[in-house]
Amino acid sequence: MFGSDSKEYLITLFEYAPISLWEQDFSQIKSLFDDLRRQGVDSLDSYLDDHPEFIDECMRGIRVLNVNQQTVSMFKADSKETFLSNLNLVFRDGMRHHFRAELLSLWNGEIEWSGEGINYTLDGEALDIILHWRILPEHENKWDKVLVTIENITARKRAEKRLESLFESSPISLWEEDYSEIKKYFDSLRAQGVVDLQEYLKENPEAALHCASLIRVLNVNQKTLELFGASSKQQLIQNLGQMFRDEMGTHFAKELVDLWNGKLAYEREGINYSLTGDPINIQLNFRVMPGYENDFSWVMVAIQDITARKKAEEYLRYLGTHDVMTGLYNRTYFEETLVKLEANRQDPISIIIVDLNYLKHVNDTLGHQAGDKLIRRIAEVLQASSDAEQFTARIGGDEFIIILPGQNEEAASEYMKHIQVLVEMNNKYYREPELSISIGAATSTPEMSLEKTINLADDAMYRNKGEHHRRRKDDL
Repeated sequence: MFGSDSKEYLITLFEYAPISLWEQDFSQIKSLFDDLRRQGVDSLDSYLDDHPEFIDECMRGIRVLNVNQQTVSMFKADSKETFLSNLNLVFRDGMRHHFRAELLSLWNGEIEWSGEGINYTLDGEALDIILHWRILPEHENKWDKVLVTIENITARKRAEKRLESLFESSPISLWEEDYSEIKKYFDSLRAQGVVDLQEYLKENPEAALHCASLIRVLNVNQKTLELFGASSKQQLIQNLGQMFRDEMGTHFAKELVDLWNGKLAYEREGINYSLTGDPINIQLNFRVMPGYENDFSWVMVAIQDITARKKAEEYLRYLGTHDVMTGLYNRTYFEETLVKLEANRQDPISIIIVDLNYLKHVNDTLGHQAGDKLIRRIAEVLQASSDAEQFTARIGGDEFIIILPGQNEEAASEYMKHIQVLVEMNNKYYREPELSISIGAATSTPEMSLEKTINLADDAMYRNKGEHHRRRKDDL
């Protein structure tokens, strides 16, 4: 037994402890439980589903015997008496959720419980709390002495909600992922003697797919659902295979090599797919979060949709290399291509020069719109006659060039015949003015520069143009 001094000391410890302490009596709850058992109730969980009002009855059955000063202060009471006479303001509303869990714990014979919940100050402010109670020794049969501690975690919860809101409302796609299984896989490979993961992935390409299957997605935000066209987080996570495929394999393999080599943060561009199958150009920022470098169990991934930027870049590249009117390559790109061909000569290379006939006459008599239409029509013909092996460019107002790598004089001659056939077909589908061209070709030899070959093709074209003019005069 404690002496009087010891008893006073314990009372002082209780009264001035820096955490909220309560002495409570659950004996009325014990009586209510005993009544239910006598009625044959086996499952309190099911009973509460059918009789939710029983939770309120149990809440009213709690008797608070004493609280300490920290409790009075936390719940904004001016005295213990004021606080104890207004417990109905403290035990209400949001408390029901966690109190149900407490009741189930008591029903199952447990003498202590810990969990998070909500209480209320006397002026109505909700407090997020961590609550722990224990039925004291020698009172397990009556539940008449229960020690309760309450910690106010409202500030922490608000900070967590703020961070959660920042995550959910971020204007870019955010993913929380768990790479711990990949880390274990890496460790197993190292134990097998693998030193160079890049070489290992070349020899075992299925290993990258295996690693992809080991990633566990913990959470995604709202922007992620919008970006990938998912109606819910569950739908998105269940369909990851539709989004991460094809081209993704290439940049994912690079990510794995970075991780293997100890690079725990990086930025990379790639392609993902929406759930509707549309490709999305992305910029991916990856980071193993601080404190998780040893197991990779918390990884943050940020994904930005750069599809619009990529299209703009592609369009600017297109404008820099193509003629806007015809869609063929422009003179600048032709000259760059010629330099590369000259530097890596593999003869023969045949050059064909095509020039529109009578364009000035059409512009003067029918207007520039009619002339532009002729230019677009010859471009259609040249595009229809070419394939990926050939290079076709508009190098002047009415002059075009075709480069045929690896093709000799005979092949160039056949190609010109093919173009003439397509010109005749084109004239059948369009009304006047008639599409008419002059055409000439030349084929390189090892001792001849490509510039010289072009000049010879140009000379051949002009000879052909002279024949056209002579025939036109004869017709007149």
